[in-house]
Amino acid sequence: MENNSVLLTIKNNVGIVTLNRPEVGNGIDLQMAKELMDIAILCSESEEIRAVVITGAGNKFSVGGDLKSFAQEGEAISAHLKSVTAYLHQAISLFVRMKKPFIGAVNGVAAGAGMSLVCACDMAFASESAKFVMAYNRIGLTPDGSGSYFLPRIVGMKRALELMYTNRGLDAKEACEWGIINHVSSEEKLREEVLTLAETLANGPMNAYGETKTLFYHSLQETLESQLSKESLLLAERASSKEGKEGISAFLEKRKADFFKG
Repeated sequence: MENNSVLLTIKNNVGIVTLNRPEVGNGIDLQMAKELMDIAILCSESEEIRAVVITGAGNKFSVGGDLKSFAQEGEAISAHLKSVTAYLHQAISLFVRMKKPFIGAVNGVAAGAGMSLVCACDMAFASESAKFVMAYNRIGLTPDGSGSYFLPRIVGMKRALELMYTNRGLDAKEACEWGIINHVSSEEKLREEVLTLAETLANGPMNAYGETKTLFYHSLQETLESQLSKESLLLAERASSKEGKEGISAFLEKRKADFFKG
């Protein structure tokens, strides 16, 4: 599936989503936000796609919102941004809530909503040249794209506010140390390493991954006892599922599990 602003290719059960406006640093305008939502729906619904990777065309991941296109709206900028964020936020919600691994391959600058999108990924790899900056407060704006939700949970409140207030940028090594990304890769190996991981996960217990993700996110608003109850019920349910039965049998029989049976 191809669009003008966002591309989707499928390889070995991995959906590869590419932000495709390299001439403007993959800046997010209304059209890109719409296309990203459409692709998020397709990725979440497709039985062929069992893991999703998101990256940027060219040498940047995304510089965030396309401010030039926003400014052209003049007095209608507020209404325009409500439309952009409606599509963008629905796309992010779908990617986060889908019961499939969602992996970022950050091939360059991730700023503003681009950095927020990285924070929303289940896991993220970055090239050695990648840079991360929230950028919003510098121009008198506040975060979107889930940045205010995920960033404090990843780095802590004080560090999150530091990144916002000071517009401090992080290089790939610092972003890894702060927990924003999982690994740093060379420019040449980033895509290969992320796709290898994604293909491995695509062959794994997709439903278990999805339920694990749901369990983890719910833990942020549960008490210890209510979370323990959820763990108990879900573990019992998974053990009797096709995936669970196959996984247990494979372990006992000392063979590799085939989760496509699940």
